[in-house]
Amino acid sequence: MVTPAFNTDSAISSFLNHLQIERGLSKNTISAYKRDLAKFSSFLGNMDLSSITPGEITRFEIALRADNLSTSTINRVDSTLRSFFKHLQAEYGLTDPTIEIASGKSVKRLPKALTITQILAMIDSAYRESDPITLRDQAMLELLYSSGARVSELIGINVNDLSTTPTSDGEITTLKLRGKGSKERIVPLGSFATKAIENYSLRIRPDLAANNRENTSALFLNARGGRISRQSAWLMVLNSAKAAGVTDHVSPHVFRHSYATHLLDGGADIRVVQELLGHASVTTTQIYTLITIDKVRESYSLAHPRAK
Repeated sequence: MVTPAFNTDSAISSFLNHLQIERGLSKNTISAYKRDLAKFSSFLGNMDLSSITPGEITRFEIALRADNLSTSTINRVDSTLRSFFKHLQAEYGLTDPTIEIASGKSVKRLPKALTITQILAMIDSAYRESDPITLRDQAMLELLYSSGARVSELIGINVNDLSTTPTSDGEITTLKLRGKGSKERIVPLGSFATKAIENYSLRIRPDLAANNRENTSALFLNARGGRISRQSAWLMVLNSAKAAGVTDHVSPHVFRHSYATHLLDGGADIRVVQELLGHASVTTTQIYTLITIDKVRESYSLAHPRAK
């Protein structure tokens, strides 16, 4: 249930921040979402979000048609509302009133993945000898790529979420992540991420923690010794991309896309990738297989003498 203090404006603000920081959408796309939600907010008036029913959604659609909006525009607004209420359901437990909106056919958009070369260039460029705190930034990028964590999960990591687990092949470092709906999952970390975190934890974190009078359990700290913010993590990724000369659209979430794509390219089972990403359904994970199929098709077309 939405609390009285959680009004439409704050809900929209939360959603738009999610689009910018976690999904890394462009300013133009976010502006389109904002315009659609402004129409919806105007229609609602003082109505509380917790009282919205499928009937209210239908009446809103009727109002849009009365304004002589095109079918494509109405479909886009419907898509915005589905995304909006899906976010509120996941983050705040709000009942989704858009479940009865008929979904129109649309082209499935594939998530953009960076190449391994681009990922490594960004990780290498994150650290600058003249600025030792950037060891933290390098460790954050290594962890994003090694775990597939969302940015909200990244900044929520505590020191005691890291642990060492014995296996038949020796000890491995594992990480507990807190995903959507407070669901927890355990993921393994590679040796590069483990080493980068140890380097940061020994050389930088103690000095940062000393700047905060209160003890903090957060793994990644800002200059004042507090937990690093989503905005700072997002800006760090952009700065690393710029330093590495990566001109493709980049955000923390692109590291998650790249993580999944590179795992599948390397032969990982889709069910394993589903567990690592924390997807409730394998259907969500299957979109990444379309990327690898595209690569297979391209390679076949270029290499096989009878492909064309």
